Amino acid sequence: MEKYNKIETLWKRDMEGTKKLLEGEFRNPTVEFLKDNIWQFTEKVDGTNISVCWDGHTITFNGRTERAQIPTHLLTYLLATFKTNEAEQIFEEKFGETPVILFGEGYGPKIQKGGSYRSDVSFILFDVLISGNYQPRSSVEDIAKAFGIDVVPIIFEGTIQEGVDFVKSNPKSTMGTAMMEGLVGRPKVEMRDRCGKRVIVKIKVKDFK
Repeated sequence: MEKYNKIETLWKRDMEGTKKLLEGEFRNPTVEFLKDNIWQFTEKVDGTNISVCWDGHTITFNGRTERAQIPTHLLTYLLATFKTNEAEQIFEEKFGETPVILFGEGYGPKIQKGGSYRSDVSFILFDVLISGNYQPRSSVEDIAKAFGIDVVPIIFEGTIQEGVDFVKSNPKSTMGTAMMEGLVGRPKVEMRDRCGKRVIVKIKVKDFK
């Protein structure tokens, strides 16, 4: 099972004392080098990680790990959305026999904690992997539109410090009545560091409380 890349916290953490973030001490030197460039920040959704996999012939669903169990009401939604003749035709027409993974969050009632994004369970897309390559935002939006599903909203574009300042303001989610969990930031152009790791970070509200 192809797993979604780990999204690292922006800064190092004090592992011997307070366990709090050491603000300004970057975990990844590549991120520090790029900190003043323009990053795209999307909302980090509080849900359960789900991948919708097309192997060129069939559609399967996976949770964060192989042992993860998908909640029954969410599985019912996934089956109705992706496991239909119409959905299979969309996969065939758009991707043929090329393997594709749609990465997203199952969210809604009985999944997230605190507040409510929506009144019903759903799936929101945040990344698409095709032949080992993560797709640009325009392609992610196009694929979401084809299946009639949501895509995580872009909150703004700016520097890393602007992302931190925004999260410190304890923002509300752009969806429903929930508070925002945080932001996921990535350079406007897909990049990898010298170790081949994807350049992508998370900035969580709770880390500043």
